[in-house]
This record gives sequence, structure tokens and C-alpha cells, in this order.
Amino acid sequence: MAAASALVLTACGGGDGGSDAGDSGEVTFWDTSGPNESPVFTKLAQDCATKGGYKVKAETVAFDQALNNYRTAAQGGQGPDVFRAEVAWVPQLAKLGYVVDLTGTELAGDTSDFLETPLGSTKFEGKSYGVPQVTDSLALFYNKKLLADAGVEPPKTWAEVQAAAAKLGGEKTIFINNDAYYALPFIYGAGGDLVDADAKEIVVNSAENVKALETAKGLLDAKAATTALDPANSYNNMQAAFTSGEVAMVVNGPWSVADYLKGAAFTDAANLGIAPVPGETAGEGSAPVGGHNYVIRQGTKAKDSSVKFIACMSSVESQVAVAKELGLLPTRKSAYENADVKANEVVSAFEPVVTSAHARAWIPEGGQLFDPLKIAYADFLAGKKDAKTALDEVAKAYKDTVVPEYTVG
Repeated sequence: MAAASALVLTACGGGDGGSDAGDSGEVTFWDTSGPNESPVFTKLAQDCATKGGYKVKAETVAFDQALNNYRTAAQGGQGPDVFRAEVAWVPQLAKLGYVVDLTGTELAGDTSDFLETPLGSTKFEGKSYGVPQVTDSLALFYNKKLLADAGVEPPKTWAEVQAAAAKLGGEKTIFINNDAYYALPFIYGAGGDLVDADAKEIVVNSAENVKALETAKGLLDAKAATTALDPANSYNNMQAAFTSGEVAMVVNGPWSVADYLKGAAFTDAANLGIAPVPGETAGEGSAPVGGHNYVIRQGTKAKDSSVKFIACMSSVESQVAVAKELGLLPTRKSAYENADVKANEVVSAFEPVVTSAHARAWIPEGGQLFDPLKIAYADFLAGKKDAKTALDEVAKAYKDTVVPEYTVG
């Protein structure tokens, strides 16, 4: 485990955390957030420990290593008591038996305040295994000055993006990240999907998806967009191009705002515009839901304290604090009603985006759907394969190694 920091947060009284039978009274929390976010979550953890009467050992861990490290540790009966899990990880960990079924605890009681789509990511086979921490999605970020100077309104369709290129400098109009997750707005917007979990069918190579990918490639072919031919550096290249003002638009999530505001193009934060991702037709863009959930490790010796900890960390008060300080998106409906949250322009801009975000397939194999698509999408955008061939190869990979029990549509 790559531990960037470890801090023991000791309670100063109140509560009965350690006195519950069989409860150690000390919660180890693996926080997978980034460097802009972890100090805020660590402070929240400290406050929760102080109020709740238990101890918390908060460890910031590298996101890209966290899932494998957690699985390895949990298999041996070790690891954190509470884990900040990406939404796609929860059903996988539940199937493996590595997280606690929260049904019957206060955490799975009244969940009516949580947004429906993020809450869906905590379920597996009708049981509850997590509590939504933050949610996210993808939106269209744009440089207000560049668009205003060109006389261009934020585009609502991909055709409008292409039409705007004549005024925005051709390829400098938008940067397309050739990563699988960033293909989903094209796919969902065209009415496609990767799998149909209810029907147990692989649909990634559908006619809708072929059209979706061809829409993305069409922007490149029309010199209305640019991308990075090296997939490993595509995201970083996109970030650099947008923060410097080299390109006018990108599609990204709320986690990127802190980086954008450090860039030369956004020394004035008011220059950063946010709008829903374009679609095939106006108002029909659709972005994927992302985010993170709190889960409790099966076999924990601090279950009661962990339940209290998560209840505090996911409270309306905590979510409001996170939204105010970081611009991350609450998973509780009532948090959006807070005046300070309403005043946060990033959260306000993303609220309609997450409200209409497209739910992913909450299956144990959900996280494994991206690697084959990532390769195919990058190859297609680079002109190495046509869309149907690339997507047929993804469907075969799904059938061979990801969901062999599914049929191919």
C-alpha cells in the first residue's frame, strides 16, 4: 500500500465508541481521495472521532493501487475497517464477501435523502453494502472568454460543437480524451450501453454505439477536435491544453476544477464555464455516474464504531462541508438546499448533470468493462480500426473474460 499519510485521530470524549461489546473503538480508514481533497476528509474524520467517542486512524492511499491492496488485505483478514471505494468496486467486493452487509444497521435505514442513482451503486443482490460519499459525472467545461470572443454559445449537441470549430480555431475547439469513461457520454447520448445486466446481454457492439463512436471520430476528421494518440498521456495532455487556454472546451468531472483554477486561462475563476455534455440532439446528452462509497470490511473488530463513523462522515453537515470546501457533489438531496452549497457555482452547475446522470451496470464485473473499451476507443480514434470492428472485439473480450455467462446482442 502506498500510504501518503497516516494520522491517528483521538476522541476527546462523548459517546461510548469503545465500550460496545466486541468493538475495539478504533477505526482504520483508507481514504482514496487526491491531494486536493484528503486534508478535508482527514479533518472531517477527526471531527467525527471527537464527537463520536472513538479513535480514527486515517490513511491516504493511492487510488490506482487501493482496490488490489484492499482485496489482498481483506482476503487475509486484514486491512482497514472503513474503505472509500469507487462506485464500481462495491458489487465486486460484496460478491467476494469482503464488505459488511449493512442491512439492519442504521446506515441502511432511512435512505430517502440520498440521490437514487448513487444509492443504487451501494446495492448487490438486494442488500446494502455501502453509503454514498460523493457523486460525480462528466460535464462540458468551457473557456468563457474564448467562446464569447468567438460569438459562440455553449453547444448543446455534437453538431453544434463541429459548427463552432470555424470560429474557435478548428482543432482547438475541444480536446477528446480517448479513455473509455470519456466515451460514455457519446454512447449514452446515442441511446447505447455496454451491457444489459437485467437481460444478461452484451450490447457494446450495437448499432447505436457504432454511431456514437463515429460521432466522436467525426469531430476529429472535421478538424473540429484534437486528441492524444498516446492513450497513457491523453488525460494529462487534455488538462494542459485546457488550463493553458490552447483549447476552448473539454469534457471532465468536478474533481478537475481545482487543477483548472491553477491554470493561466483561469486565474479569474469566473472564466470557467460548466454545462451539460452535448448529445445527439439538444437536451439529450447523458453522462455516466461516478463517485465513491463508504464500506466496512468484513471481519472488522470495530463494526459499531465504523457504523458511527460512516454515519457522521456521510451526514448532511459533512456533505455540506465537503461541497463548500472542495466543490465535490453531495449524494444527499437536502445538502443541495443549503445556502452555502447553492452558492458554490461548481456544485450548482453539476446538480442538473448528476440528477440526470446515466446509471452504470452495478455488477461485480462493472469495473472490468473499461479496459477492453479503452483499447478499442483509442485504436478507433487513431484510425487503426473501424468502429464496428473495434466494438466487436470489445464484445468478444467481454464474452471471453468478463461476463462469459452473458449473450452477445
